Amino acid sequence: MPVVVDIDVMMARRKMSVGELAERIGITPTNLAVLKNGRAKAVRFTTLDALCEVLDCQPGDLLRWEAEEPADA
Repeated sequence: MPVVVDIDVMMARRKMSVGELAERIGITPTNLAVLKNGRAKAVRFTTLDALCEVLDCQPGDLLRWEAEEPADA
């Protein structure tokens, strides 16, 4: 998938654990792990807003797009 999730990068910069971040943004650690590992199908804007507030960052610090490599013919 060309959308890359960098939540773990921001968590490391803030020295914050999954459990602490999940508690502060109001979701379960399991759901945060699904989001953090790029397995989520969608992200609520309220969750993105909470992540940005707690991690003191912009949405672009958490999500980025990378072009997919073309398949060889």
